[in-house]
Amino acid sequence: MQRIAIFASGTGTNAARIIDAFRGKETVGVALVVCNNPSAGVLDIASSERIPVLLLDRTRFLKGDGHLDDLRKADIDWLVLAGFLWKMPPVLVDAYRDRIVNIHPALLPRHGGKGMYGKHVHEAVLKAGDRETGITIHLVDERYDHGRTLFQARTPVEAGDTPETLARKVRTLEHLHYPEVIEKLLSGNLPS
Repeated sequence: MQRIAIFASGTGTNAARIIDAFRGKETVGVALVVCNNPSAGVLDIASSERIPVLLLDRTRFLKGDGHLDDLRKADIDWLVLAGFLWKMPPVLVDAYRDRIVNIHPALLPRHGGKGMYGKHVHEAVLKAGDRETGITIHLVDERYDHGRTLFQARTPVEAGDTPETLARKVRTLEHLHYPEVIEKLLSGNLPS
C-alpha cells in the first residue's frame, strides 16, 4: 500500500475529500495529516478519522530536517499538499522528488508564487481581467507554484464575480478533481 501524508494549514475541506476517496482502498491510504497550525480545522478531521497528526515546528521544518525522520518513521511514500501555506524545504523536495503533489487555485503559471493563496489569488484574477480561472495540480519542486503540471480544470469568470464567488467555483473543481488525479498519479495512470 502507498501511504500518503496530507499537508494542510486550514479547514481541511480538500483533505476530507482525499480521505473519503481513499477510505477502504487496498493500494493507497492516508497515513498521516501534517499541519503547521495548531488551531486548524483539518486537525478535527484527522481526529474524527483516527489518522495520526504531525504538528510541525516552524524552525525544524523550514531550516532543519523538515521533519523527514518523522515522515520516514510513518513510512510515507507521497506528500499531498492540500491548502498547505509553507514552502516545502529543500530536504523534503530532495527526499520526495516527484512524489510531492500540490493543488493551486488558479491556472498556473498565472497568479502563482509567494503570497498567492486563497482570496489573494482570486483578487488577482479579477484585477487582471481574466476570462477564466480554475485549478492546477502539479508536482512540487524548489520554487513556489512551479513543477510539472499534471492537470488543469477551468471555470469562466463572469460579470459580477467576486473573490468569494470565484473561491466557491474553484473549490468545487478542487473537490471534484484532486482525489481523482492523485489516484491516477499514484497508480501510474496519469498521462505525462
